[in-house]
Amino acid sequence: MRRTTHASGAGRTGLAQLIELTALHSAGDALVAVALAGTLFFGLPVNEAQGQVALYLLISMAPFAVVAPFIGPALDRLRTGRRFIIAGTLLARGLLCWGMAGAVRTEDIVTLFPAAFGVLVLSKAYNISRSAVTPRVLPTEITLVTANARCSLAGVITATIAAPLAVGLAALAGPEWVLRAGTLLFLLAVVPAMRLPNHVDTPEIVTPDVPGPSGTDPEATDPAGPAPDTTLPLQSRAERLRAARNRWRTLVSVGPVVAEAIEVNAALRVFSGYMLLFLAFLLRGEGFRGMDTTLVLAGLAGAAGAGGIVGTAVGSLLRSRAPHQLMFGTLALAAVAAGVCAVFFGFPAAVIVAFAAAFCQAFGKLGMDAIVQREIGEEIRSSTFAVTETLHQLAWVAGGLLGLGVSLAANGTVGLGVVAGALAITFVVLAIQRVRRKRAVRAARTVSA
Repeated sequence: MRRTTHASGAGRTGLAQLIELTALHSAGDALVAVALAGTLFFGLPVNEAQGQVALYLLISMAPFAVVAPFIGPALDRLRTGRRFIIAGTLLARGLLCWGMAGAVRTEDIVTLFPAAFGVLVLSKAYNISRSAVTPRVLPTEITLVTANARCSLAGVITATIAAPLAVGLAALAGPEWVLRAGTLLFLLAVVPAMRLPNHVDTPEIVTPDVPGPSGTDPEATDPAGPAPDTTLPLQSRAERLRAARNRWRTLVSVGPVVAEAIEVNAALRVFSGYMLLFLAFLLRGEGFRGMDTTLVLAGLAGAAGAGGIVGTAVGSLLRSRAPHQLMFGTLALAAVAAGVCAVFFGFPAAVIVAFAAAFCQAFGKLGMDAIVQREIGEEIRSSTFAVTETLHQLAWVAGGLLGLGVSLAANGTVGLGVVAGALAITFVVLAIQRVRRKRAVRAARTVSA
């Protein structure tokens, strides 16, 4: 694993250390998730569970209400101390896990919920910081998509290993010991965080992405490729920082390239949230004839987990420097997969579409992160990541609520047909917008020439 993380120059630039740190971070998050898991879904009757899950989806948006307006701009202003910020989030989460362990043992809800909220907020702050510093440790041998995929894949692998171990520990000793183990893991992760290279804390002096093999960026020749960020023209540093501080007040334009990426990724998030709850409640309501519910659920969960891993792994192997094309291809794949599974709906189709939803969400996020890292200046990159994460979490929640509602009135064929049609329409609309923008750019270049 160490040889893999250090490949393609990653060990030279510090990307390998960031990948290993993200692996520890994800393992700690998995421990916290297992420790806090209760009887939200299967411990309640179907009607009660629907209300509880809907409430949980709405509550899950709460941390993002803090991340977008406060955490993102704060990280932008503290761009020269990223190692300390990353280490601080890990240290604070370790201390909060210790407090939650005591609260779980004594059933102290007053302490448990604020501490859990703090852990969620700090987890998002870490993810934003990691995404913002990735261009600083990017070796010339790989692309941003590959670097993001390596980080995500390491996190998925360690979380997959840590989760069942946490379940076993919770069964033997109780959830409080899982949280204590999480405390130890987060505190240990502080050490590699402080060992990140010094250039993580220095301002960028090069562009986020790197030239292609021919010495030019292939996207630069695409009229719909990298466009100047229309949010902030080239102004003084003070004006840029002032605009960054005010960004949270309104979602101003981030430029057509980033806007397209946000829209495509939001559609993929809606698809993922929709399929998760639609299939789960469809299983509890109708099920599949002659099949054990527990085995069916295990199959769907395994397919979803495998889809996320495969999507991240494929992203780590790709050498493409055109993330927009990858994202549009992923959106088309999601529409086709949902449509085909709607026609041939059954347990195999449900497994396939669960795999496709997780694959598309993971793959689409890699492309969008690369586009933001390439197109958005360092002065507002953290704020942009905070805003996009909030929008996409909102899209996921909206998709989940929609899937929950459709599961009450439709069967599998109709439910998948609805989402397939919506994805197809979204793809056509965004593709038309992209073609029109290409033509407009070509016309502007012709006139200027």
